[in-house]
Amino acid sequence: MSGVSRYHPLLVTLHWLLAVLLVAALALGALALVEIPNSDPMKLEALRSHMAGGGLILVLMLVRLLVRARSAHPAPATAGHPLLDRLAWASHRLFYAVVLALPASGLAMALQMNVPAVVFAHDGSLPPDFWIFPVRWVHYAIARLLMGLIVLHVAGALYHAVVLRDGLLRRMAFGRRVIRAAAPANHGSLAKVRP
Repeated sequence: MSGVSRYHPLLVTLHWLLAVLLVAALALGALALVEIPNSDPMKLEALRSHMAGGGLILVLMLVRLLVRARSAHPAPATAGHPLLDRLAWASHRLFYAVVLALPASGLAMALQMNVPAVVFAHDGSLPPDFWIFPVRWVHYAIARLLMGLIVLHVAGALYHAVVLRDGLLRRMAFGRRVIRAAAPANHGSLAKVRP
């Protein structure tokens, strides 16, 4: 009999890579893009990076979901309280949905404003203000929801690491994945002992 103690190495890689890419994309969008006027040529460079990052995040997240569905993973963790366990379960599923929805809303926004042609083909110009498009508000709201989920995720990880000290973070690290349990003793037959 065996149990899996860690996630698949590809899932571990994707988890940490996506963590870095998500924080970078959120920072670029929330801190840099909003400060650059649409008439500034630097806006095109920043948008190009932001859009490429969003596309990469979408592809990597789809790969992650595929690998997760096809690989063995550890048993569900517990925080020691049913309410916390339900919150963790729900927030993880919401996390996946939001990470997929954010680049999807960004793509919808870009297509509605003809941004890919402007950014990648230098055909036309950016609209003076993105906020006049309703999908911009959707993209903004999803980004803020993702920021909140990241804070919740980090708080949960710190709770497990500092308060519970249950080694939960090892599940998302590289190392041996399978723990072999001792075979159950066969109590039905007793071996004869020779004198």
